[in-house]
Amino acid sequence: MTIQSIQVGPPDRLAKNSVGLAHIVFFVVAAAAPLTAVVGATPAAFAFGNGAGVPGAFVLAGILYLLFAVGFTAMSRHVGGAGAFYTYITHGIGKPAGVGGALMALVTYSAVQIAVYGLFGVFMAGAMAPIAELPWWVWSFAALLIVHVCGQRNIAFSGAILGVCMIAEIAILLLLNIGIVLSGGGPEGFGFTSFDPATVFVPGLGVALVFVVGSYIGFEATAIFGEEAENPEKTIPRATYVAVLLITGFYALSTWAIVQFYGPAAVQPTAEAALGTFYFTATDTVLGPWASQVMNILLITSLFACVLSFHNTLNRYFFALGREGLAFKLLGKVHPMHGSPYVAGMLQSAIAAVVLALFVFAGADPYAVVFSWMSALAVIGILTVQALVSVAIILFFRKVKTGYGVWTTVIAPALGLAGLLGALGLVIANLSLLSGSESLIVKSFPYLIVLIGLVGAAFAMQIRKARPELYASLGKAFE
Repeated sequence: MTIQSIQVGPPDRLAKNSVGLAHIVFFVVAAAAPLTAVVGATPAAFAFGNGAGVPGAFVLAGILYLLFAVGFTAMSRHVGGAGAFYTYITHGIGKPAGVGGALMALVTYSAVQIAVYGLFGVFMAGAMAPIAELPWWVWSFAALLIVHVCGQRNIAFSGAILGVCMIAEIAILLLLNIGIVLSGGGPEGFGFTSFDPATVFVPGLGVALVFVVGSYIGFEATAIFGEEAENPEKTIPRATYVAVLLITGFYALSTWAIVQFYGPAAVQPTAEAALGTFYFTATDTVLGPWASQVMNILLITSLFACVLSFHNTLNRYFFALGREGLAFKLLGKVHPMHGSPYVAGMLQSAIAAVVLALFVFAGADPYAVVFSWMSALAVIGILTVQALVSVAIILFFRKVKTGYGVWTTVIAPALGLAGLLGALGLVIANLSLLSGSESLIVKSFPYLIVLIGLVGAAFAMQIRKARPELYASLGKAFE
């Protein structure tokens, strides 16, 4: 993780050679928030999904994203930079689609960030209650301030923080996994039925995938830091594959271990009866009460790492739009010392603060509304954007002849596209379960994402008429 050389270049270019393979992997995995995803999301997958087949569902999701990564990493060698998905869609499908995709990505990651701020406030308020009883939003705004300060620094600074947080949360789950194995498992002993097709491919698989796929949000962080990476042609593809394999392997292992603890036959009813204590009960039994207390603390650091990762991602989207001329040019400036998109960071933090304040003034429940609703919106948004990227990859390689074979340029992206569209359909069909609400607002989320994309495309078309020279340059700022 040592940074050999940090090069701060022109005022509209991010600092080169700021991050290596390890930092980028930390950003992706930290965005996935391993402890939060495992302890917070998988109990619902066990309870309402395919039960003992949840580990197999993670393997399926991992295969889906590995297929996506084939064309994604190949295209990263030809286009890249802080624009990430925006740049991919612009070069593959066209400029209107690229601007529409950029707006959808902004809404998606903003929703994730707000969701995590809400959940962070809930956990912190509970943890600090014996010392100081303060409303959840006080802790949320405190986290926002700290995240903003970290985001103003060089990207390696955030990468180091994320690395420490990620290692700590993975360590406690690994201890639990090892403890279960050493204790000989649960009432049914050890087995691998969780990966048996007869266990995985049951009617509840679709519901499980709704929660499983959401655990991979933040996937594009590998490409979005391409401009700041050391040797990006090699670093970005390697980081992408390492991150997907690490997330998939760790989630599959952790969920397999908990199935062994409770037993394949009992894991589903147990999760249904104790969603909030599902993992903590196992931790108390296997490691002792001290481990549950540590796990509670690490849940908070996991959420902080997650929101810091998405803050940096959002900064670079705003920076990309500023440098392209699609937003205020000032957003395209970088810090003279740290090489960070500090003006974009100021705007992004201000927007997050305003949205959080609106939820507070409306009296919204931080878990049932802020976290659950925003998470549902984010999952729909990211799957839609990733599907667009899959289309862009196929179209790009039809226009640009390279040495890649048909597997890389057509088959793998097409299979990834089919999987992403299938996952999107499952999410929409189970939206009430994912969000915990039957609200008409929540049911409108799929239409809202499409509307945002159309607004972005219409904005690009307006630019083509009013400012043809700007339209002609879109997507070229990252070449």
